[in-house]
Amino acid sequence: MSGRDLAIDDRLRDYIASVTPAEAPALRRLRAETKPLRGAGMQIGAAQGQLMQLLVRLIGAKRCLEVGTFTGYSALAVALALPADGRIVCCDINAEWTAIGRRHWEEAGMAGKIDLRLAPAVETLDALIAAGEAGRFDFAFIDADKSNYDTYYERALVLLRPRGLIAIDNVLWSGAVADPAANDADTAALKRLNAKIAADARVQMTLLPIGDGVTLAVKL
Repeated sequence: MSGRDLAIDDRLRDYIASVTPAEAPALRRLRAETKPLRGAGMQIGAAQGQLMQLLVRLIGAKRCLEVGTFTGYSALAVALALPADGRIVCCDINAEWTAIGRRHWEEAGMAGKIDLRLAPAVETLDALIAAGEAGRFDFAFIDADKSNYDTYYERALVLLRPRGLIAIDNVLWSGAVADPAANDADTAALKRLNAKIAADARVQMTLLPIGDGVTLAVKL
């Protein structure tokens, strides 16, 4: 067998779907409502949601962070995996999109686990640090404006406990990060962050080619 990654065609993708758990009904309903919206591509895929749920359970997470909530799919996925006393603090600025999420969180009985804060994410993260929350979170998911990813990464490192886990979405940016000619602000920011995390002695990391690319980094 070659050491190269297996190419995933539609037939194999359908097979994978047939031997993995079906998307939870609450998540499926939220995905369906989000699909026609402008920007629906910002929603994570079902497989990525399942991966996040597995990771949250694996590390025994109770206190989570999310930077970038959109219509609330990833927040709901994490909330469903948290214990009854688990909580996720979500940072977003769009009241219209997050209102969709709020409704589905309520319908799924998960609203009590999700603390949505409508403000620039840096302000929310800095407020948490100022309130003495450094080192008290278990898991952080970053999926917002790419140019500020490095700032969010640094704040998440402060807020996470040792052995806490950061997941960062869109790190392959539809392949643009591998294109030397692609140097728009978002792509350049992702290129810098990918290189930084790879060399960052504060974490152990891996980059998974799932969805649009997900970096996982454990705080050492």
